[in-house]
Amino acid sequence: MIWRREEYIAHNLFQYTGKEMFCELFGPLIGLDEEWRSQGASEEEIGLGAFEWDYVLKTQVAATCGVMNDVQPHTIREDEDYWEGIDEYGRLSRMSQKCATLPLPQSYPVTCGEDWERIRHWYTFREDRIDMEALQNQKKLHDQGYLTVFSIPGGFDEPRNLMGEEALCMAYYDEPEMIEDMLAVMGDTAVKVIERVAQIVPIDCVSVHEDMAGCSGPMIGPQLVHDFMRPYYEKVWGAAKQAGAKLFSQDSDGDIRPLIDEFLVSGINVLYPCEPAAGMDIVELRKKYGTRVAFKGGINKYLLREGKDAIRRELEYKMSQTTMGGGTVFALDHRIPNGVPLENYRYYVKLGKQILGIPYTGEKGWERMAF
Repeated sequence: MIWRREEYIAHNLFQYTGKEMFCELFGPLIGLDEEWRSQGASEEEIGLGAFEWDYVLKTQVAATCGVMNDVQPHTIREDEDYWEGIDEYGRLSRMSQKCATLPLPQSYPVTCGEDWERIRHWYTFREDRIDMEALQNQKKLHDQGYLTVFSIPGGFDEPRNLMGEEALCMAYYDEPEMIEDMLAVMGDTAVKVIERVAQIVPIDCVSVHEDMAGCSGPMIGPQLVHDFMRPYYEKVWGAAKQAGAKLFSQDSDGDIRPLIDEFLVSGINVLYPCEPAAGMDIVELRKKYGTRVAFKGGINKYLLREGKDAIRRELEYKMSQTTMGGGTVFALDHRIPNGVPLENYRYYVKLGKQILGIPYTGEKGWERMAF
């Protein structure tokens, strides 16, 4: 079912729209398509279109706040096992072709303050960060009900892209002025871009990617978020709110519970994908935070391997009075894992829609599958 921007915004701001949202956020892992084909899946099921997922019409604002340089990404070698090449940061990167979707950097452009000064201009403001012609078209889409999404570099993620995780975590203590300057430059650029974009098309949602935690917790603590990330977030969100933005959405895997309070006072009001394996229980989080923050995801992807009883228990727990009525976009907590039987996925979809009261016709041949 298509959601218009007004509905989606209202839903994430805890304004009950008369319906619940159930979707697939990330899609399948590599290899699941072949598993499902061997189990009789149609091509429409492989593409997920058969499952009639909810989605919002959206357009990514045609402007960039991130890295802009003269580096030409290129492939060094590629075979059936690995890809190796140079990415947009000038990093040597490698990726397994059989099990990965993201390359892993083998080198980084910043190892010290002098390196940052050398590439600082990659993030300063330039008028060509904005595609005025494309924005005019996006204004038309916005008027037709599309959500306009404005992406900014991550307050943790972008310095990590430049330095790597270990070097960044050390730099918070050894070279704090460098990290402060990185985020000040990125924030100033984002504000200038927002000001120009907003003259043409309203901004509905600010989106930031961090991925700064694992099952054992976040890679930095709340004090470092307060000292470094919070000023950056507040600067950008202040400009975005002036431009009419209603949603500030952060994507981070893992257990970010120790950081949520700092993120909320920084402006974040949507969190995802909320991995249960890392302790991110959306029922308990909703009890704690009420209507201060909306959640997307939160359904344990691994339980889809275990069978119908486990799926039913998970859905009946997660799709409850605590989480319904606005403020939750129900979905798996990341990609559909390999090893999930097609029959289990079909069951998950149909049962979830039944609990949420979402009309569903289903794929021919299994729409009457018994529960």
